[in-house]
Amino acid sequence: MPASQWNFADVWEHLADRFADEPALLHGAVVRSWRDFSERSDGVAATLLASGLRRQDKVAQYCRNRPEYLESLFACFKSSLVPVNTNFRYGDGELVYLWQDADVAAVVFDAEFTETCERLRGELPGIRCWIRVPRPTGDDGCPAWAVPYDEAAGSSPVRVRAGWGRSGEDLNLLYTGGTTGMPKGVMWQQHDFFLMLEKQYGRRPPEGADVEGYLGRYTRPGPRVLPGPPLMHGTACWFAMAALSAAGSVVTLTSTHFDPVELLETVSGRAVKGLCIVGDPFAKPILSELGSQPGRYDLSGLRLIMSSGAMLSRESKDRLLHHAPHARLVDGLGSSESGSIGSAAVEQPGEAATARFRLGDHVRVVDSDYRDVPPGSGVAGRLAVSGHLPVGYYKDPDKTAATFLTIGGRRFVVAGDWATVEPDGSITLLGRGSGCINTAGEKVFPEEVEEVLKRHPSVRDASVVGVPDERFGEAVIALVEPEEGAHLDEEALLAHAKAHLAGYKAPRRVLAISQVARHANGKMDYRLMSQVARSELEDR
Repeated sequence: MPASQWNFADVWEHLADRFADEPALLHGAVVRSWRDFSERSDGVAATLLASGLRRQDKVAQYCRNRPEYLESLFACFKSSLVPVNTNFRYGDGELVYLWQDADVAAVVFDAEFTETCERLRGELPGIRCWIRVPRPTGDDGCPAWAVPYDEAAGSSPVRVRAGWGRSGEDLNLLYTGGTTGMPKGVMWQQHDFFLMLEKQYGRRPPEGADVEGYLGRYTRPGPRVLPGPPLMHGTACWFAMAALSAAGSVVTLTSTHFDPVELLETVSGRAVKGLCIVGDPFAKPILSELGSQPGRYDLSGLRLIMSSGAMLSRESKDRLLHHAPHARLVDGLGSSESGSIGSAAVEQPGEAATARFRLGDHVRVVDSDYRDVPPGSGVAGRLAVSGHLPVGYYKDPDKTAATFLTIGGRRFVVAGDWATVEPDGSITLLGRGSGCINTAGEKVFPEEVEEVLKRHPSVRDASVVGVPDERFGEAVIALVEPEEGAHLDEEALLAHAKAHLAGYKAPRRVLAISQVARHANGKMDYRLMSQVARSELEDR
C-alpha cells in the first residue's frame, strides 16, 4: 500500500500477524493477544456488515474504557465504517442529538446503558444494529433487539475485508463538545490522522514507504501504555492508537471512576512504560496517594508521562518526576481540529514553566489580520496550524469555512486557542477565546489566572469565570477548591494573584467551594462553574 493510502486497519493487521501471541489489550485479569485483538474485531466487523451497513456508515461507541472499545474501533477500520465517540455522561437528549447529527447506523454499548438505549430506540429508526457489551461481572441477559458482543466477536473465522475495500480517505469522526454550543464532528481522513500521530511521537514514514517496509523496523513488541482518561475523548484514544501503531499494548483500568490507587498499582504491576493523564485533575490525586504511601508503588519503569487537555502545574511536574525519575514528562498542546500543535518536555525537576510550548514547524500565531505576531511583542494572537489536518466539520460547511482558513496560500486550522510568542520563539498558551472574559475592554483568559492560583499551596484546584458587572461588563471571579485541611485566605490569594498577573487579570473575588466541576476528560465545566459563581455571589 503506498504511503498516500495509510489506513489503521492495514497497519494493525500487519502487526497482528507479526506479533500474534504478544499482548495487545490488558484489562484487569483479561489479556488479549494481537491475534485475539484482530480476530475478535473481524467478528464485530462481520456482524456490522451483516446488518446491512455500507461503506462509511457510522458506528457509535457508547462504552467505558475496556478492550471492546478498541476492538470495535478496529472493526470499523477493517470494514471501512466510521467510528463515532460517544460521551457516556450524556443525557437522553444529548445522545439523540449526537447520533442523529452523526447519522449513526449502529451502536456498540456497555450493558449498563441498556435501559438508556431501550428508551431511545424509537427516536432513532436509522440505527440498524445494536451490539451489547456484557457486564464485567458476567452477562445478565441480552435483550432480543441487541446482539451479544461476544457472539459478534466470535462470528467470523476469516479476516474481514469489505467488498468496497479500504482507503486512506476513510474517516475517523471525532465529536468534540468544546466550551460552547452543541458537539461537532471533526472529520479526519485516516491517512492524515495516521501521519499526524506518527509525527507527534517522533515517527514519520519515508516518502513512498509501504506498510511492510515501514513496520519492519519493529522487531520486538512496542511500549505498554495506560490511558488514564476515558477513551471516548481524543486525548486518551489517540494515545492508545499511537501505541498500537508502534506494536505496543494498551492497559485499561477497570473502575468506572478515576481511582489513583488502581492506576498506580496497575502501572507498577503491569510494567507500564507510558502514562496519559489530563493535567492537575489527574496529577494531584496521584501525587496525594504517592505521598501518603511512600515506597508502596514502583514507578521506576515509567519512561513517558503525557499530559494534555488541562494545564499541569510546575509543582506537579516536579513531584511526578521525583516519583518517576526515569520518565520524560511531556505537556502536549493540541485540539480535536489540529492534532498535536506543540509540546513542552521536561526530564528534570524545575526545568520548564507551565504553559510554555515549543512551536512546531507547522504552527504560527496570527493577529486579527492573519499576520504573524512578532516574538516578544506581548501581543496575543490565535494559533494557526497547517500540515495534516481534518477535512472539516461533519455536515457543517459554515463552521468549516470559519475554522479552516487559507493563509498565504496554505491551509490552516484556526480553532480559537490564544497565545503570545516569547522572544526565543516559544509560545505561552493563554486559553480558548470562547471562554475569554472581557472586563473593562481587556481580555482575560481563565486558564492563565487558574494556573497562577493553583501555584498557591492552599489551592487544590481553581476555576475562573466572568460574571455580569455594571461597571466592567464582566468581573473576574475565582472559585477555589482548597487542599485538604487548608484554610482559604481570600486576601492572601488576591495578593498572590496580583503579584503574578496584571491588575485587570486578578480576580475581584476568590470564593471557596467544595469541588471544582470538571468533565470526564478533566476539562473544566465552565458553564456549571459560571452558574455556581453567580449563586455563590448572590448568597454572600
